[in-house]
Amino acid sequence: MATKIPLIKLSNGKTLPQIGIGTWKSKPGEVTQAVKDAIDVGYRHIDCAFVYGNEKEVGEAITEKIAEGVIKREDLFITSKLWNTFHRPDLVRGALLQTLKNLNLKYLDLYLIHWPQAYKEDGELFPADEAGKIQFSDVDYVDTWKALEPLAKEGLVKSLGISNFNSKQIERLLEHATIKPVMNQVECHPYLSQRRLQEFCEARGIKLTAYSPLGSPDRPWAKPDDPQLMDDPKLKEIANRIGKTVAQVLIRYQIERGNIVIPKSVNKSRIASNFDVFDFKLSPEDVQLINTFDCNGRFVPMTASLGHKYHPFENDEF
Repeated sequence: MATKIPLIKLSNGKTLPQIGIGTWKSKPGEVTQAVKDAIDVGYRHIDCAFVYGNEKEVGEAITEKIAEGVIKREDLFITSKLWNTFHRPDLVRGALLQTLKNLNLKYLDLYLIHWPQAYKEDGELFPADEAGKIQFSDVDYVDTWKALEPLAKEGLVKSLGISNFNSKQIERLLEHATIKPVMNQVECHPYLSQRRLQEFCEARGIKLTAYSPLGSPDRPWAKPDDPQLMDDPKLKEIANRIGKTVAQVLIRYQIERGNIVIPKSVNKSRIASNFDVFDFKLSPEDVQLINTFDCNGRFVPMTASLGHKYHPFENDEF
């Protein structure tokens, strides 16, 4: 079944499945089963991060499926991310080694700098003062990148990338990088289509991975009156007309655009349904209609680190 997933070629010649299973907000008690279900369904791309607090459980699922003979390690594409408190160059290697230990892997397929802004080191993952304000570190993401490059040369990670970087930050990184980033993973859905950023990245050999492609309805800070992407009547109309779910339309929208997409679910039937997006296409008219929904509607604004000099979303950058 896994063979029917389109593969996207990266600028360094490596490939990855265009759809993956996301693990953000998947509770440790649920994520092992979710990843096992995803592998059984046919997913071969798993998106992780140290800060999600569930890498060990993801690793258990991978280890179990390899032991069962369902998959080999080389069949899988595993991504993880360097958290903000580990940007200081002397901490980067240890952070990657900890992630590899958590996942019970010898290498990652892709390692991303999770956010461009660094937090105060040597403490909590969200270090805060008494007033609850996040404590920043002024480590430059360019220096963090330079600490990542030797880890790729060593074979601990096959590809390097970034997440939540804006175009100016990417431009600056490219001026200093010896190994170029192959990926920028960003929030992306019809309310935040990222078309300018996608064009910018494509022109520089960087692919876009869409996180929160369904609008992240389970984000912890959601307010009752926030717009619900999955309830959008125009999307429902398209879904009903073609006999698919709104989630399937949203996932297919990213596939039509050439983006990689990582919907998250811990529900077995939804994991399967989210994967069942290769037997139909959206018409160019439907894609154009969905493009018009863009309203810079960011569901993951990272307000906790507003004021940081490297915050990616503060100055109307794209």
